[in-house]
Amino acid sequence: MKMLINVAETVVADALRGMAAAHPELTVDVDNRVIVRRDAPVAGRVGLVSGGGSGHEPLHGGFVGPGMLSAACPGEVFTSPVPDQMVRAAAAVDSGAGVLFIVKNYTGDVLNFDMAAELAEDEGIRIAKVLVNDDVAVTDSLYTAGRRGTGATLFVEKIAGAAAEEGAPLEVVEALARKVNDNSRSFGVALSACTTPAKGSPTFDLPAGELELGVGIHGEPGRERRAMMTAREIADFSVHAVLDDLVPRNPVLLLVNGMGATPLLELYGFNAEVQRVLAERGIPVARTLVGNYVTSLDMAGASVTLCEVDEDLLRLWDAPVKTPGLRWGV
Repeated sequence: MKMLINVAETVVADALRGMAAAHPELTVDVDNRVIVRRDAPVAGRVGLVSGGGSGHEPLHGGFVGPGMLSAACPGEVFTSPVPDQMVRAAAAVDSGAGVLFIVKNYTGDVLNFDMAAELAEDEGIRIAKVLVNDDVAVTDSLYTAGRRGTGATLFVEKIAGAAAEEGAPLEVVEALARKVNDNSRSFGVALSACTTPAKGSPTFDLPAGELELGVGIHGEPGRERRAMMTAREIADFSVHAVLDDLVPRNPVLLLVNGMGATPLLELYGFNAEVQRVLAERGIPVARTLVGNYVTSLDMAGASVTLCEVDEDLLRLWDAPVKTPGLRWGV
């Protein structure tokens, strides 16, 4: 497989050096693998820290900045960051108001953030944690006990980040983050496998003419494989899978997310079909976001995430945000 890299061993470090050059509003510690908004800590504001394996960009480092995360910890490709990174990030963003860890439900992330929370609290930093587990496709898959954390991570980071930016206390920011996760469900589909730099070839076998329904963002198996379907058929299957588990009584936020290799031409067409299914089910869409936000390297495919919102959550979603990967209102 052809890749725009030097060697597999330096992929993450090289990307972080490039990110630092492109975004001087961030402090990027290449050696210690921590990305921090340059004005951190912000006096009187709760700090938000997230992280996970690299390969899902712009998640998480691309969501660091005003209105969203205070810091992010990138691990090696598809590998959890280590507790030392998380403690260093927490110390960098703690203003005395406490720090919220936002953790996707993958075993390595959960264990390492738990350990980091204990270490940070030993240093006098008040820590709260929220687990994101929105994927309805499967339970107890590879790397995960319980449901996987996927697209809802973006909703949690954005809405909790807006609340922190307004000066909400740690308990309120944590409660909002939990509410967003509880109100969110996701389902993903792969049209091709992803390729890690270390392996240099597809990470799983997906024959030509087939797709994986319910795939995870590391290429974990989903519910089933089928012969290739149309965008209309995929939207029907995906949205119905989400709505089998979520019964919204209010409008929803909709994320139509590319897995990394699907062009916007296809994603917007897929969004049209997703919107059709939601309209047929009588579910109003308050806001729509289409693009590559929670990716899986070069995987072709898409995921659908819905989050039921009330007026307060929608206000926080609309609040200004200024990060490399998400920006509006500024």
